Amino acid sequence: MHRVLGLLAVIALLASPFAAPVAHADLNDVAKALGASSVKSIQYTGTGGVYAVGQSAVPGLPWPEYNVKSHTRSVNYDTASLRDEQVRTQALDPPRSGGQQPIRGEQRLNLLVSGDLAWNVVGEQPVSAPIALADRQFQLWATPHGVVKAAMARNATMQGRTIAFTVPGRFNLKATVSQGNLIERVEGVLPNAVMGDIPIVINYWDYRDFGGVMFPTRIRETAAGYPTLDLLVTDVRPNAAVDIAVPDAVRQNPNPYAAVSTQKVADGVWYLTGGSHHSVVIEMKDYVVVVEAPLVEERSVAVIAETRKLVPSKPIRYVINSHHHFDHAGGLRGFVAEGVTVITQDVNRAFLEQALGAPATVRPDLQAKSGRKPTVEGVGERRTLTDGTRVVEIYRIQGILHHDGMLMVYLPKEKLLSQADAYTPAPPNTAPPMPPSPFNVALADNIVRLKLDVGDMLPLHGRLVPFAELQRAIGKTP
Repeated sequence: MHRVLGLLAVIALLASPFAAPVAHADLNDVAKALGASSVKSIQYTGTGGVYAVGQSAVPGLPWPEYNVKSHTRSVNYDTASLRDEQVRTQALDPPRSGGQQPIRGEQRLNLLVSGDLAWNVVGEQPVSAPIALADRQFQLWATPHGVVKAAMARNATMQGRTIAFTVPGRFNLKATVSQGNLIERVEGVLPNAVMGDIPIVINYWDYRDFGGVMFPTRIRETAAGYPTLDLLVTDVRPNAAVDIAVPDAVRQNPNPYAAVSTQKVADGVWYLTGGSHHSVVIEMKDYVVVVEAPLVEERSVAVIAETRKLVPSKPIRYVINSHHHFDHAGGLRGFVAEGVTVITQDVNRAFLEQALGAPATVRPDLQAKSGRKPTVEGVGERRTLTDGTRVVEIYRIQGILHHDGMLMVYLPKEKLLSQADAYTPAPPNTAPPMPPSPFNVALADNIVRLKLDVGDMLPLHGRLVPFAELQRAIGKTP
């Protein structure tokens, strides 16, 4: 009885208003530990590995890796601006998967965001990249100091060791705070054109003091569970001068995806270009076939509108997907929302069925709003569509390291061939690559194997060229 009474007394004391409070951190403690209040900008540099999201050789494999000789991120928190400058080299030998492989020597990337505008610098030219906007804004505010600043600006509070807030239509963010009041893990959910939502996780550790500001020297990131960045930070400069001005060209054309240029290449066949990724429209007797739905929903809306303008009396029945890489499948959800059947190679079928039917909660798209169940049909080595007059032949490109399930489309009567990434024509008067791209060689070998009589090529990147240009690219004289 004495023991029971003693235990009750202890419980009563702990529950009384005079009991000592349990220590817990708040945002001010985290800001103080990081030195965030004095940080207006930050620049850090490191080396390691980077991976191309959505560019695996088959669905379910990790994203392809590149060596990073230098990765410099510059952030201005006051102007909500970020610049990533990266020098990377080929890691996979032989080159396997996508992401602009193979890299000859060094490749330099310059990726930027300021406010609600994202762009890349290609050579000396700025190119709008709205497809990257949500990710780059997330990267900016997912930096350790960015988490605290964004949370405070939104009047967010800590719940235990967790900071959470949402930027509507862009991302959801949850950060975990260590016992030392440093940001050790950031989890995000972002909109993705193929998957609806995509989870991002960033881990920070091995913090060090840089002039009174704490910053991690190890950073690892994943997307959809696969590695995207593994960085050893070698230099940190708090309050470095970071001045990122939006180019006029980007302000004047912030979203280039709706620009569609149409070229008639044969009776009932049109080449839809404009920007970096293209499509082909093929009119059949009772319906229409579209080859490729790339990039994002906005591009598909524009392509569908142009297709209906070209062939107003017939429905779009099929959209042929060259392969599952995100830049080539990002517009499929827009077609599925219209009830269009997707044709893809067998290796991509299960992934696309799941992805195209997945929810999009961060930024609901047309497919999420439609509630349609996607119809995805697979192709093994070959499939033929015909209406008795026109023949459309669909072939798997065998033995190409870019992707195990790539399709090309051939019109035998018109002698036209369309494909993506196996061959992208270089600008006119450009010397052919040395050695030839193995992807180009594989495509040429498949054309020979299948005995295709190709006149002109309608590549889904680049420009219309005669077949002789592919032969020239691989060092063969037509």
